[in-house]
Amino acid sequence: MKQYAELYRNELLENVIPFWLKHSRDEENGGYFTCLDRYGKVFDHDKFMWLQGREVWCFSMLYDKVEKRPEWLDMATHGAKFMEKYGRDAEGNWYFSTTAEGRPLVQPYNIFSDCFAVMAFAALDKVSPNDVYRKIAADTFANILRRQNDWKGTYSKAYPSTRPLKNFSLPMILCNLSLEAEHILGSHKVDEFIPTVIHEVMEVFYQSDTGLILENVQPDGSFSDSFEGRLLNPGHTIEAMWFVMDLGRRIGDEALVKRAVDIMLRTLEHGWDKQYGGIFYFLDYHGHPPQQLEWDQKLWWVHVESLVALARGYVYTGDERCKTWFETLHEYTWQHFKDPEYNEWFGYLNRRGEVLLPLKGGKWKGCFHVPRALYQVWKSLEGV
Repeated sequence: MKQYAELYRNELLENVIPFWLKHSRDEENGGYFTCLDRYGKVFDHDKFMWLQGREVWCFSMLYDKVEKRPEWLDMATHGAKFMEKYGRDAEGNWYFSTTAEGRPLVQPYNIFSDCFAVMAFAALDKVSPNDVYRKIAADTFANILRRQNDWKGTYSKAYPSTRPLKNFSLPMILCNLSLEAEHILGSHKVDEFIPTVIHEVMEVFYQSDTGLILENVQPDGSFSDSFEGRLLNPGHTIEAMWFVMDLGRRIGDEALVKRAVDIMLRTLEHGWDKQYGGIFYFLDYHGHPPQQLEWDQKLWWVHVESLVALARGYVYTGDERCKTWFETLHEYTWQHFKDPEYNEWFGYLNRRGEVLLPLKGGKWKGCFHVPRALYQVWKSLEGV
């Protein structure tokens, strides 16, 4: 497995990061452009706060953990300045999107803008300590916790109390977010927080009869036989499992690590397209037609996050199933998502594995999943 480490390192530093450095920086208004075509040309100028935060985090992380290159720190600071100036409403909630100049476009309905703001400013504070960065990260994290039980608030389309489902995405990301901001939140607070998050992910959303994790459950954790209640998102589950593995290692709970590996492998087997290869985007728990028309597409983040989870699982437990699956998924991912002619990777494939959209960045894809996964696999496997 060690032979993969250099491959992933080189792809990160020689292909993917140079693409974002060259093409995404908005020199006129600050912040980053993320709607970039195959060649890096900007095709839309709107800015999405969660992608701004992700890119700040990425360049801060690289500066912290790989090499102290001045251009990386400058890139991170460049994006943070835009976020600090234009990213929030008067109550400190982070907008979903703004114009290129920073005028609000879409209201702060999506709490994941806030989550990635925490990641951004916490990571930047590690490499460029600043009371303003720390306060933004701490205040935003506190706001997330205040909003977590009704985070869409007035922006929710659902009619109150008829089917009050809770979603897996937030507890999933809080697994990782708490560790990212630990130096600001304090280890004691994170230690108190971890058991609650693990319980939500591994007990409330986990279904013991199938070993799968649902995207939505009733507030009491019970099953909802509805489109939303039957929804499976294999990528979310697998990504969450490498977060849980890290938490398990942190608290010295090897049984939790092994359980996360088992759930990850079970989800991968369930979500794998046995006809064309790759991992389905969405599935229905009972095998009914999913509501999402894009259910059978193959997405970049699902596959690269699964590579991280498999690498982690192998290193942490030595489970040979992780190695076998890693090799299978590596071959599929590098064959279909990596652009053989130009920098960065494609994001969207159809079920057969053909490129559906030739973009390298957009409203949902930015400088995050591909570089983070390349870094994580590199670091996981370099000592194997």
